[in-house]
Amino acid sequence: MNALVALCHFCELHGPRTLFCTEAVHPPSPSPPQAGSAIPGDRDPEAEREGEGLTMRANSSATQRDMCEGCRSLPASHPGFVSVDNETGIRYLSHQHPRQAQLFSVVRQACVRSLSCEVCPGREGPIFFGDEQHGFVFSHTFFIKDSLARGFQRWYSIVVVAMDRIYLINSWPFLLRHLRLTIQSLQSTALKVFDSEQCVCPQRVMRMNSAFSPAVFPHQRSGNAARSLTSLTQHPNLWGSLHSSFSWLLKACGSRLTEKLLEGAPTEDTLVLIERQTEQEEEMSGWDGSEGEGSNLQSGQSESAQAKDFQFEDGKQDDFIGPKFKSLRHLRQVLGAADFRQLTWHVLMGNQVIWRGSDSGLIQSAFSVLKALLPVGCVRAIPYSPHYEEAYRCNFLGLSPDVPIPAHVSSSEFSVLVDVLNAEKGCAGQLTADEVLSLYQFHLSSTNTQPTDKGPTLLNKMEVALSNENLSVEVVSLCLLCLKEEWMNKVKVLFKFSKVDGRGKEDTQRVLGLLGATGPGEEDNVRLLKFWMTGLSKLYKSHLMTAVRGGERTLSQ
Repeated sequence: MNALVALCHFCELHGPRTLFCTEAVHPPSPSPPQAGSAIPGDRDPEAEREGEGLTMRANSSATQRDMCEGCRSLPASHPGFVSVDNETGIRYLSHQHPRQAQLFSVVRQACVRSLSCEVCPGREGPIFFGDEQHGFVFSHTFFIKDSLARGFQRWYSIVVVAMDRIYLINSWPFLLRHLRLTIQSLQSTALKVFDSEQCVCPQRVMRMNSAFSPAVFPHQRSGNAARSLTSLTQHPNLWGSLHSSFSWLLKACGSRLTEKLLEGAPTEDTLVLIERQTEQEEEMSGWDGSEGEGSNLQSGQSESAQAKDFQFEDGKQDDFIGPKFKSLRHLRQVLGAADFRQLTWHVLMGNQVIWRGSDSGLIQSAFSVLKALLPVGCVRAIPYSPHYEEAYRCNFLGLSPDVPIPAHVSSSEFSVLVDVLNAEKGCAGQLTADEVLSLYQFHLSSTNTQPTDKGPTLLNKMEVALSNENLSVEVVSLCLLCLKEEWMNKVKVLFKFSKVDGRGKEDTQRVLGLLGATGPGEEDNVRLLKFWMTGLSKLYKSHLMTAVRGGERTLSQ
C-alpha cells in the first residue's frame, strides 16, 4: 500500500508531535544499464540499510533537539527498523520521522490536525480528512492512562496518510478493525501500569491534599509532562512491536484490494457481492469495537454469521469430502428429469428448498450447483442446521435427518423437501464416490399442485441446454449465465416501469409482452420476475430513485 502510518502524541509542553512512523519504500523500476555503469543488482543490501539509517538520522537530528521525554521515541543515534518483503522487494522503514522532507511536512500537518481540529465527538475514535495537495488521512485518536498526567490520561492518535482518497475510504473497515486491536493492546498494557502506580502512590488523594500555588504549578506540570510511551506501558520492545504491526498493516491493506479488468459494466451479481463484503466488514469492525459484551454476544454473532447469505465460490466444491454433485447436469442425472424440473421450478420461484440428510457435504454441494440458477442477491441459505429455520431467513436450508418439519411448512405449497437416504455401508465398501452417489435415494415431496411443465420460459431454455449432450459442462455454464443476464435485464425494465414509474396494470401487461414474458407459462414468468427483483443491488435501486427524483425536480422548475 502506497501510504504511511504514524503514531502521534499531544505533548503538554510542545503540542502535537510525531512519535513513530512507518513507510513503504518500493524498489526502483528496472532500466537498461548504460555502458560502464554499475549493475543495480550488485548493490549491497547492508550498505543500503546503513545509508537509509544515516538519512533518517540526518533528517531527524534537528527535530530531536528541544524534545522532552514524552516527545521522543528513538534516539538520534538509533538506525531505525527495516523489514524487507522478499516477494515484492518492498522495504518497510520505521523511525520517529520520515526520510524525505516533503513527507515530513505532510505527516507533521496530519499530526497537528488529528490532535487539534480534526477530531470526532468525544475526542476518541476514527475520522477522515485531507485534500489533494497534502494527502488524505485516516486518523484514530485515543487516550492512554498516566497517573502523573493532567486528568490521568494522555492523548494519542494513529494516522494513515495516502494520496489515493478512494483507496483509503474503501480500506476504512479494514484499517479501523486492525488499528483498534493495536490501540486496545496499548491501552490495556498502560492500564496495568496505571493501576500498579496508583496502588503504590494514589495521585488523586495526593493532589486533593496538596496546597495549590500559582508559583509552584508550572514546576509541577513540567515535572510530570515528560513521560514516554515506553514508561507508560513498560513494554520492553514497544517500538519494534509497533514496527511489526504497522508494516503488516501496510502490506495486508495493499494486498487486500486489487485491480481487475472488467469487460463492460459490472453485473448485478458483482455489485451485490461488493455490497455484502462491505456490510460484513462493517459488522466485523462493529463487533471488534464493542466493549462489555460477554460470550452471549459471541455466540449470537456466530449464529448470525452462519445464517447469513450462503454462497460457495468457484472451486470450493473440491473441499467437500465424500460424494458430491459436480454440476447441474450431474444433479439432473441423479434425481431424474421430472424431479429435477420440479426442484428447479421451486428454486426459480423463490420457494424454500429443504434438503434433509446426514451427509452435510452432499447437501452443500447440491446448494452450490443450485445457486447457479439464481442471481446472487436472491440466494439466502443456511447450509446445515440442527433445527428448522423459517423461510424469511433462507430459501436454501440443510437439515440433519432427525429434524422434524413443522406442519405449516409441510402443508405449504411454497416449499419443497428432498429427503436423502444414505447408502448401506456394506454396499459402498469398494465403490468410487460417483458410484456411492448412485446408491443414495432421493425422495422429493411438495404439496404444490400447480403444473410445472409449462413454464417459466427460462426453465424451458435451461433444460434444453442441460439435455444437450453435445454441449460440455463449461459451455452449459456460460449458457446459463447468459440466460440469467437476459432475464435480469428484463427484471430491471419491469422494476423501473412498475416500481419506480408507478404505471398501471394495462401498461405493465404491454411491457411484459414486449419482454417475451406472456403466453404459455405467463404466470410463472411474472412470479419469477417479481422474485428476482429482490436480487437487485441497492446501488442500482438508489440510482434509479435518484434519477427519477432529479427528473421530477427538473420538470417542476
